[in-house]
Amino acid sequence: MNDAVKPEKIRCDACPVMCYIADGKSGACDRYANHGGELVRLDPLTIIQSGQELVPFMGEGATEDWDGDIIKGTRPFITAVGAGTTYPDYKPAPFIAAQQVEGVDMVTVVTEGIFSYCGVKVKIDTDRHIGQERDIVRVDGEPIGHVTTSEYGSKMLSLGGVEHLTGGTKKEGRVTCDALLRLCNREAVTMVIGEEDHATEVIVQAGKPPIINGVVESLMRVGCGSATIGMFAKKWPGHVDDVVVVDDHITGVLSEHEAGRQLDVPPTGIKILGRRSTPGRYFQVAEPGTGWGGTDIADPLKILGDFNPKIAREGMRLLMISTTGEQYEYFELDANLVPQRKDMPRPLLASAELIAENCEPSICSVLFMGGAGGSLRAGVTENPVRLTKSVKDALTHVSCGGADAYVWPGGGITVMVDVLDMPTNSFGYVPTPALVAPIEFTLRISDYAALGGHLEHMKSVDEINADGTRQVPKNPKSSDPMDRGNYRWKAR
Repeated sequence: MNDAVKPEKIRCDACPVMCYIADGKSGACDRYANHGGELVRLDPLTIIQSGQELVPFMGEGATEDWDGDIIKGTRPFITAVGAGTTYPDYKPAPFIAAQQVEGVDMVTVVTEGIFSYCGVKVKIDTDRHIGQERDIVRVDGEPIGHVTTSEYGSKMLSLGGVEHLTGGTKKEGRVTCDALLRLCNREAVTMVIGEEDHATEVIVQAGKPPIINGVVESLMRVGCGSATIGMFAKKWPGHVDDVVVVDDHITGVLSEHEAGRQLDVPPTGIKILGRRSTPGRYFQVAEPGTGWGGTDIADPLKILGDFNPKIAREGMRLLMISTTGEQYEYFELDANLVPQRKDMPRPLLASAELIAENCEPSICSVLFMGGAGGSLRAGVTENPVRLTKSVKDALTHVSCGGADAYVWPGGGITVMVDVLDMPTNSFGYVPTPALVAPIEFTLRISDYAALGGHLEHMKSVDEINADGTRQVPKNPKSSDPMDRGNYRWKAR
């Protein structure tokens, strides 16, 4: 009897590209390979081990006294990282793992979803101007997203989405997919925001400070100019006659502000060149930029008009400072009521240091966002809409790589997750182009049966071969996906 001759190339059906892979080679996604005629997954299945005693995975903080045991915990959680996909959709999820948790029979259905509808939301903690709202964000000259509504002390980017992945040119889709993949896997990506006449280069990396036009940001503002006045008003009376906190949004003036009035700070005759809102609060004192307080000014005196000679006097003292305390200057009025720069008195320097001390570090946050379509949900149950209802009814808990995922309200299962809460290298791609991201659905076995789940493919966690798996400790920031508090039946 002759052994069957295996073909030189085998066809991979893990995604719509359907690569033909030669022996010893990997497919276009670098996730599957031909090993002796067998299709093998190159990335290991990742298991999170909870428990009291943990040791880190090698490369994620292991120490020299590590004793060789990867796990010292008690209860594993099978993540979808490295699990594989369900393409072409009729197939059950790669792993349907059952285990008993505190007397409750639970099941976790894991799959790597091919997310054609996905993107990232980037939060950049900085006052520096990086672009106007709706400015285009480009990587390698290709549009991959835009600047969206700013939040308090942070600039926000919306990147990716199906319009950039598949709605533009082939190069735009490829560059967008590559940028999203690198961002989600915690790598640095260089972006150019805006057009040539107001372009800003920003380097973004999850968990790292942004680099804006070659300058590493360090501090996120303590508050707007008005809030800074209110918080630190008591530090200035007796040491200075007036304080101006320069801010692109709301510039604050101590002598006019309610905080100054309640501390009996007298008027100084100061004039701010901006649009007055309420007492001591001014809008539009300058254009946005990378200078003081997120404005385009390098000289703070540019936002001042002439002092009122009926109120101001020679020798009057003025402190001008930014919302991070990083820029500050001290002035005294001369006989012509013109501010003259002087050395900063120590008490005022201490107030600048206090403002800076109360500023949080400037970092970039990257949140993956994707919609779990019907094809992905079909790997969990033969009736996908029941899964959606079960998630909305808090009978099924959704996680991504074991990390807490926010599920948006409304139709479908649209998730958002902080990539720093997930195991490293959790994301892959397929050249369609689309990102491949892990997603897990955890629920009681009884509820899974009611969904019409693929019970015949369920295995106990102990049956899943641990050889070749990647086992990592639980992220202390994340909750346990199998915790009773995640479910409507938690009181039982």
